[in-house]
Amino acid sequence: MTALTTRMKNPAGLVPEAAMQALITLGQGAEEYGVAPKILELTHLRVSQINGCAACLGYSMRNARTVGLTDSQLIQLAGWHESTLFSAPERAALDLAEHMTRMADTSDPVPDKIWDEASEHFGEKELAGLVVWIATANLYNRINVTTRQQPGSW
Repeated sequence: MTALTTRMKNPAGLVPEAAMQALITLGQGAEEYGVAPKILELTHLRVSQINGCAACLGYSMRNARTVGLTDSQLIQLAGWHESTLFSAPERAALDLAEHMTRMADTSDPVPDKIWDEASEHFGEKELAGLVVWIATANLYNRINVTTRQQPGSW
């Protein structure tokens, strides 16, 4: 298979007033509402794995170690369900991220069980920040995958 070619410059960068600033603002809200940076990176990485977004995986990997993620956690992230390396709050956030990302896979995309588990570990503002963060990660993925953005191209 030949390497994919970027289809265009990143659309958010082409219309920074309308898109880029909004994306940055959305991303900042999660940390401001108290969601741990480690959880933010874990969920961003997992969403990007699911969506196959190499650009986002490359970006997030640069931050992974600075927020305390270990090599073992990064290696086992795709199989986090079977791993013992993730805390209960991290697992709840990852489960929520997977369900929010795979919404079309089931008639009940985010079951009460998933939401209730996340609610046990995060307060209302934290949960709001986490939901917006996961949705924003999915948006970045969709922009980057559609236009074939390459890692390091931002």
